[in-house]
Amino acid sequence: MPLYNFREVWTPLRLLGIRFFQDDEQRWWLKIGSRTRRPLRRFWG
Repeated sequence: MPLYNFREVWTPLRLLGIRFFQDDEQRWWLKIGSRTRRPLRRFWG
């Protein structure tokens, strides 16, 4: 399992339990509630 260092990006959705993170390679991850983080797939371009 790869080792990632995450930085949480604060958004107003944090108040609803939806959190966004960025790893060392500037990829975005999504965490909803107490579920595990999952990579956020780009749906634009």
